[in-house]
Amino acid sequence: MGDPPRNLKAMLAEAKDASELMVDLGYAALFFGDGDMAEEVQDLEERLNGLVHEMREVCVLAARSPRDAEQMSSVLHVVGAIERMGNAAVAVSRIVTHHLGIPAALVADLAQAEEVSHRVRVREDSTLAHRSLADVELPMKIGMRVVAIRRGKDWIIDPDGHEVMLPDDVLIVRGPPAGIAELRVLGDAPEWRPPTVEEDPAITDLDRAVDVLVEMKNLSEVAVGLAYSALLFNDQSLAAEVNHLEDRLDEMRERLEIWVLRAAAERLDPSPLRGLLHLGAAAEEIGDAAQQMIWLIERGEEVHPVLAIALGDSDEVIARVPVAPGSALDGRTIRRTEFELETGYYLLAIRRAGRYLYRPRGGVQLGAGDELIAIGPDEGHARLAELGGFRLLEDDDTGEVELVPAGKPSAQP
Repeated sequence: MGDPPRNLKAMLAEAKDASELMVDLGYAALFFGDGDMAEEVQDLEERLNGLVHEMREVCVLAARSPRDAEQMSSVLHVVGAIERMGNAAVAVSRIVTHHLGIPAALVADLAQAEEVSHRVRVREDSTLAHRSLADVELPMKIGMRVVAIRRGKDWIIDPDGHEVMLPDDVLIVRGPPAGIAELRVLGDAPEWRPPTVEEDPAITDLDRAVDVLVEMKNLSEVAVGLAYSALLFNDQSLAAEVNHLEDRLDEMRERLEIWVLRAAAERLDPSPLRGLLHLGAAAEEIGDAAQQMIWLIERGEEVHPVLAIALGDSDEVIARVPVAPGSALDGRTIRRTEFELETGYYLLAIRRAGRYLYRPRGGVQLGAGDELIAIGPDEGHARLAELGGFRLLEDDDTGEVELVPAGKPSAQP
C-alpha cells in the first residue's frame, strides 16, 4: 500500500511558503547575478510541483458529493494560483541561468531595496558551523534572519531557533543589504561587493525602463501579500486593492516594452535587454496569480475553511493591527520603531482614511487610526499587537485571535 495522503492544511501552508521563497530567491539571483541561487529556485520548483500534485489528489478524493466538490473547487483555485506564482519565479531565475542579460543599472537599483534575500554556504571553520540559530542571534546582530536552509537535497523552510547549522548547509537569509558583509564574515565566505553604476546625468529610455521594472517588482510582491490577506480575512476591500495593483502592473508593462524597444534602437547589440522584457512579463504574471486568488472573494464564492486555517498556520502569517492613540507606534516613523527587529514582521501596507499606502518606507510616520497589514512569524504577532496598543487573545477551542485594547481587562470565563 502507498503512503496515506498528507494533511491538506499542512501542504497548503508549505506550498505558500515555498512559492514566496521562490519569488524572493528569483529576484535575489538577479541582484547578485548568482547562478547558484537561481538553481535553488529550480530545486524548489520540483518540491512545489510535488505538493501541487498531492493537493490535487487529496481534493479529488475528498469530494464525495456536489457540496464537497463546490468547496474543494475553491482550494483547487488557490492551488493553481500558487503554482502559477512558482512558475513566474522560475521565469525570473532563468534570466540568470540562460544569460538573457540585465543592465547594471537595474542590479544597482535592486540593491537599494530595504530588504533583500541572500545565500551563503556554512564553512566547517566558520563562526556559524555547529551552532543553533538562537545561539547566533543573526536578527539582533546583523538584522538578517534565516528563512530557509538547504541541507543536501532537503529543505527546512522557516527553521526555528533550535535548528543547528551544519557544515555545507546553504542558508537563505533575508534582511537589509547592510547586513550582507557581516553575514559573509560569519559564514567564512568570500567578500562580496555591492554593484555600482557610473553616474550619468542624462535620463535615457533605459533609465525609465529600469525604474518601472523596480516598481513592478515591488508592486507584484505587495499584490501577493494583499491577496493572501484578502483570503484570510475574506475582505472585499483588500481584493479591490489587488485588482488595482494588477491594473497598474499591466499599464507599467506596456510602458516598459516601449522604453526597452526605444533603448534597443540606440544599441548595436540589443540582446542584453532581453532580460528586461522577460522580467517585466514575470512580474506581471506574479500580479496575475495574486488576482487569480482574490477572484473567489470578488465573486462571493464560499471559501473552504482549510484555506484560512492554512494561511494562518503558515510559517509567515498575515496580521492586521490598528494603531491606538498613545501606543508605541503612534506618532513615530517606521524607522524609529525598529518595527522589523522588534516583531520580525514586514509591513505590506498601511490603511489610512480608507486608502492604502503600499510598501511604506522607513520615513513614513504612523498615527492613531492607521491599520497595519503585515507579514511575519506567528511568534511575533503578540509583540506587534502590543506596539499598536493591544493585547492578543486566542481562543483555545477555535484558535480565533482577538485584539483587545491594552487597558481593557480580559473577559471573565
